[in-house]
Amino acid sequence: MPCGAAARQYVLDSDWGEVQPDAAAQNAYLERHSWAEYAAWHLGLTVGATEETKARYAFVVGDFRRVHRTALIACVYRAAEWRHKAVELAAHDLLQELDERAGIR
Repeated sequence: MPCGAAARQYVLDSDWGEVQPDAAAQNAYLERHSWAEYAAWHLGLTVGATEETKARYAFVVGDFRRVHRTALIACVYRAAEWRHKAVELAAHDLLQELDERAGIR
């Protein structure tokens, strides 16, 4: 699981459109963390984007503190829509793992 989920740091119910990290939150995180830590919150890379830029990373799964179930659902949907099959399957698998950890059957 991405950062935090294995330690039970996740949110089961949220409005992902309201809580997903905006540019300011991303910048604040990067002031205190490495690019590798930032990358760990994402499931995909943008082809052609420069290394160590925010544009390089796609499909964020949390708010840099907790994994959000709704973020994983959004990743499954967006990846399927854009035909990124590997990301779609990874997000689906993570969603299933999170649901199992949370006791959702």
